[in-house]
Amino acid sequence: MTSQTKWLLASSAGALACILATPAVARPEAPAPTGSAAPTAPSAVAAEEDQEIVVTGARPIAESEAAALNIQRDSDSLVTVAAADGVGRLPDQNIAQAVGRLAGAAVERDQGQARYISLRGAPNYWTTLSFDGINVVSPEGRDARFDSIPSAIASKIIVSKAVTPEMPGETVAGNVNVITRSAFDYKGLNVSGKAGFGVAEYGDRNQYEASLVASDRFQVGGGEIGILVSGSYFERGQITDNFETDYERVGSEIGATNGLTAPTTGNDKRPGWENRFWAQETENKLYRLTRRNWSASGRLDWKPDDANTISLRSIYTIFTDDEARDNYRFDLDDRQGDLALNTAACPTTVNTTPTTSGYGDVCVGNTPQKGTIYGIDIRQRSTLRAFKQSIFTNTVAGDHDFADGWHAMWLGNYTQSKDDRSVVGEASYESPSTRTLRPTVGYDFSDPNRGNLTLFTTNQLSGPTRFQAGTQVTAIDTFTKPASSFTVLDAVDTTDAYTAKLVLTRRTGFLGADATFKAGFQFDQRTKVADEKNIVLGSDSATRAAQFATIGLPSDYNQFSLDHGFLGKLPMGYTFRYFDTDKMRAVSAAARANFAFSPVTSNNYDVREQIFAGYLMGTLKYDWGSILGGVRAEHIKNRGSAVKLIGSTPSGLVTAESSQTLFFPSLHMNYNVDDTKKLRLSFNSGAARADYDQLRPNIVINDPNQTISSGNPDVKPERAYGVDAYFEWYMRPQGYLSVGAFYKKVNDVLYRQTRKYGSTDLDVGANLRSNYDFSRITNGGDGRVFGVEAAAQLQLEPWTKNLGLPDWMGGFGISANLTLNDSQVTKPAIGLIPTRKVRLPGTSDMVYNIGGYYEKYGLSLRLQYQRRSKWLDGIADDLTDAGDTYWAADDEMDFSARYAITKNFEVFFDATNLLNQPGRRFSDPGNLLRATGTPSPDTSAQTIEWERFGRRYAGGVRINF
Repeated sequence: MTSQTKWLLASSAGALACILATPAVARPEAPAPTGSAAPTAPSAVAAEEDQEIVVTGARPIAESEAAALNIQRDSDSLVTVAAADGVGRLPDQNIAQAVGRLAGAAVERDQGQARYISLRGAPNYWTTLSFDGINVVSPEGRDARFDSIPSAIASKIIVSKAVTPEMPGETVAGNVNVITRSAFDYKGLNVSGKAGFGVAEYGDRNQYEASLVASDRFQVGGGEIGILVSGSYFERGQITDNFETDYERVGSEIGATNGLTAPTTGNDKRPGWENRFWAQETENKLYRLTRRNWSASGRLDWKPDDANTISLRSIYTIFTDDEARDNYRFDLDDRQGDLALNTAACPTTVNTTPTTSGYGDVCVGNTPQKGTIYGIDIRQRSTLRAFKQSIFTNTVAGDHDFADGWHAMWLGNYTQSKDDRSVVGEASYESPSTRTLRPTVGYDFSDPNRGNLTLFTTNQLSGPTRFQAGTQVTAIDTFTKPASSFTVLDAVDTTDAYTAKLVLTRRTGFLGADATFKAGFQFDQRTKVADEKNIVLGSDSATRAAQFATIGLPSDYNQFSLDHGFLGKLPMGYTFRYFDTDKMRAVSAAARANFAFSPVTSNNYDVREQIFAGYLMGTLKYDWGSILGGVRAEHIKNRGSAVKLIGSTPSGLVTAESSQTLFFPSLHMNYNVDDTKKLRLSFNSGAARADYDQLRPNIVINDPNQTISSGNPDVKPERAYGVDAYFEWYMRPQGYLSVGAFYKKVNDVLYRQTRKYGSTDLDVGANLRSNYDFSRITNGGDGRVFGVEAAAQLQLEPWTKNLGLPDWMGGFGISANLTLNDSQVTKPAIGLIPTRKVRLPGTSDMVYNIGGYYEKYGLSLRLQYQRRSKWLDGIADDLTDAGDTYWAADDEMDFSARYAITKNFEVFFDATNLLNQPGRRFSDPGNLLRATGTPSPDTSAQTIEWERFGRRYAGGVRINF
């Protein structure tokens, strides 16, 4: 534990001791709720706009939960809500972390930080993101990325799990609607802020956090104006432990068909070969990261009278990821061709002087889990990245009430999203071809949480092909590894989106009900332009030395690195030197000054999507409940252009257009069993469209590798139809229980397919391309996902007197939720792989959260645990890379403590990732092998990626005036 960590923990412990010793009378206690925590709103929309749920009392957890439940109860469709102060109670820096604690939500992490959201087991790209009801395109595309959005901008987060006609048709699993703060959330002048400092367990890296929100309301001659401005900053330094291993069928690269049959050379075909998958490459990616989030927002609301509101809103969020990555790759299959084809059993005596490198050779005693490989290639990459993602969204909107129950809402929005994937510089170093200058590697992959390597020098025995291990080597950078290439990359994807929307509403009586009818019209245009260019030096050995001399890149890596010890905690079996980031920037600047960029044509495209949408919706409210139904129609027009490439030679511009019209019906019924219990039934539909880069019409032909790849402008969307049935109990005086079931049928599942091209239209001269491998996004079979969900929120406070308990015990409370899923889709036959059943990617069979808290006398303590079972990451077309890939189960535990010294000043302490469990991805060929009738081994121990990030501790202050 570092000195900073010890200081922070000691200071927090001392503060907590002082807190507990302070007399309780110094902290006024808010009265326990005796019924509903807030007035009932007529609808979820009204609740979003009108209810003030920012909590400043002495019981922020209980009060914010009660306010959030009030919105949820009064909604005419199935929603889950996180109130702003409920977000603040836990160490949730971004929207993904906040939503991940709600019922039915699961997160996918990158470098230990929550990034994507999966709702009720569905793929993450089925979840859409909105700001104040306006769908926002993520910088990455349709995969809504939530770690770039700080939670500081939100007053509440409403997660809709059952789709209504108001929502875009691409909302399949649900929508995460971030409701931003407004000056009218407060009674007058309000200023709130937060400042914090933290440390990381690994590498003694620091964390900084600050946010400020200021708002006020002003009476003017023409009504009232509310102005709110906010800003936030978060910085997180991090060190990551990592190892990765790629498995293959030996010889599959050199002639095998789909990894199922043996080629004529270079193959492990000894008895039992069917179930052996060898590590072709193993590596360590050793990260030094600094991630930052900025946000700035402003909002002006003008209410000339009670019937009219005009609003101007702007939000700008930036996420940056400055990543220094030292990557040592061991090319274990570098000489797999040395292994001759032989189907006979090995001799009983192990061959100790092989003529092969040892790769894939069971006769020298090697197995896929343990062995020794002689004279292998080290391919080292030192990479400095400067990733940046931003969202800049601007909205002008109006709400107007008219006579006879008429209401009009209009808005216009412009949003620009940018995904900057630039690489400041990447220097590559590689072992020479002389095998005695290369290392011999002893490997041990038997432990799924360790990739054990032992390095030796390589000694040559009698004859040119016989080698053995020499002296053990600890410092990897003592091996000869001359510089082989240097790359600079500028890559920016820009999406410009325009939205215009008009909704007319009429409130009237109909069929004995209080009825609300809506007609909505919406136009969206989204244009995504990918612009990628690079400088690549060293690819020509004749000019390599001169180019490196020009930019100042030393051939000896030791002159480009730091004499600094490893900052992580992973036992790697060798030591290394971090590259010098200042020298990398200097070399990169010299490369930019002396060499020209070239476009990366295969990755550049221009795609435009236009959506003309309209919907009709009606809501009927009775004493017994409500009915909401309607239909949405969307006409989608796509146009894309990209360059056709043959090898690296452009061969003209390809442009394609397509269009389709889709209808999305939905029906929601809510029945009030009594004043506290509610039954919900719903039917809804949606369509997940392929991402923009998958719709581009480019064609890339590689004749040496005999491959063709392209986008697919004509691919159909995934169509989904779902039903939900839920029971909710809003207990009195306090508490909440719910249980529900859901089912969703999916047609035309999207997946990436590789097959033979099967056409002669690209044949030119001697290049007959009909038998080339052709890969692109396409539609597969059908599928379904169903499951059950349960949630509970309870606090002891209302029952302490009846149970004869002391008053102080009323501060205990608990929140818990559980989701069980079962998913299945049909993957069509391809090559020698027959049709087979797989689960939906991103789907966990079980997700649950459980949290206990104590909140009384101004003190708030909370411990939260969440677990997600394993989920499918990628579906394989063959066994070349050892089958489908999965992420292993993920466990997270966080702790937070708050103490309100006064009603305006609070101190806090957060501890995150307390369990420090690794993130582990593994390959499993079992499903593929069973589909072909081959016995399946247990290969869940074949780790292909492993990362651990360390615990984090932070403390600070919060103010509210």
